[in-house]
Amino acid sequence: MKKGIVIVCNLDTRGEDIVFVKDLIAARGHEPILLDFSMEEPPPFAGDIRTEDVAARGGLPIEVVREKYRSDRDTATNNQIRGAAAIVDDLVRQGRVHGIIGIGGGTATLVATSIMKRLPFGMPKLMASPMAAHPAYIDQYVGTRDITMHHTVLDIVKMNPLLRAQIVNAVGAICGMVEMTQGTNIRFDKPCVAVSSFGFGEMAVQSALGMLEEAGFTPIVCHAQGKGDRAMEEMIRDGAFHGVLDICIGGVMEHLFKGNRDPGPDRLMAAVETGIPMVLAPCGLDILSYGGRADMLEKTKDRPQYVQDRLRVQVRTTADELRQAADVIAERLDRASGPWTFLVPKKGWSSLDREGRPIYDPAADAAFVARLKARLAHPERVKEVDLHLYTPEFARVAVDEFVRLYGRAKAPERVAAVQE
Repeated sequence: MKKGIVIVCNLDTRGEDIVFVKDLIAARGHEPILLDFSMEEPPPFAGDIRTEDVAARGGLPIEVVREKYRSDRDTATNNQIRGAAAIVDDLVRQGRVHGIIGIGGGTATLVATSIMKRLPFGMPKLMASPMAAHPAYIDQYVGTRDITMHHTVLDIVKMNPLLRAQIVNAVGAICGMVEMTQGTNIRFDKPCVAVSSFGFGEMAVQSALGMLEEAGFTPIVCHAQGKGDRAMEEMIRDGAFHGVLDICIGGVMEHLFKGNRDPGPDRLMAAVETGIPMVLAPCGLDILSYGGRADMLEKTKDRPQYVQDRLRVQVRTTADELRQAADVIAERLDRASGPWTFLVPKKGWSSLDREGRPIYDPAADAAFVARLKARLAHPERVKEVDLHLYTPEFARVAVDEFVRLYGRAKAPERVAAVQE
């Protein structure tokens, strides 16, 4: 079946290379839709969607865009992003688009990925660019969206044998995606539960997954490494989940003290504001991730550390830091419109935080619990259990509590769907 694939590019500087991309897609049996957002010069030939039309849809005539490109490039670029995204949205609604590929350098990467971020979860999205691995920009390009970055290494300028090999691979990837994709209408026949996870809480999470399935739920694991828990928050707001088993909430601490796994300032708030039932646990609050950060490792050199590798070093949190985290968590939970329980395993909060290991600090953990209870309007919702978090037994308690809250919530049944 022929499928439409949008090619986002600036033809004024990359015309020859883009013709090659278009021909490859057509030869595969799909419909290439060439969207040109050129801002600098008139392109050598018109795209299927002309840059004049993109500019006008963004609100400015192309002549103004070209003038702004020289004097106020940000305004010109944002106009083209705005216009191109609106046009692609129209094509998606018409059922003409099944995938999208961007080809180019820094500006093309910004424009194409900005468009991709607006498209539904599950729609194939691929950006081929020498900027695909740039550490300063990759977060802005991808964020929490399901965008595949293809690192061409070489700039997309003047076809040559090495560049040709990279473009063929990129086109093969997007064509393969649109041929294999199950589409964007992703539905579930059971209530979906988000489960936050990372390595130091993995045994509890893995045990909980089967228990949730046995209880009639579909668990969806979100990797709490910063991007994953931020994406979980966004998907909760989108209505994808009926509840959350938030075992690994360390992102609160990471944001407060600038750790590597910082999910941003709104951790926990999606469930708080939407009212879905949540069971929380403190995995990750016991450590801060400072790997590769010489300044922070020097600052915390007197604390116990766990070195996984040169990029991942976990530093024990202090009682004072934990009290500050407790203040933030209590303030957010007090605003919750739905049911919640905070489970505290008394024998340790992660695989690192156990008796006999350097990270173990029950006094600091106790300081957190005391502060949390003191600040909460409903301290009875904090339940201490005589278990270690990194055990199937703790998973059992957490799942049983979630099932209890879910049954009590009696929320109107929603069909979880990750789509626009």
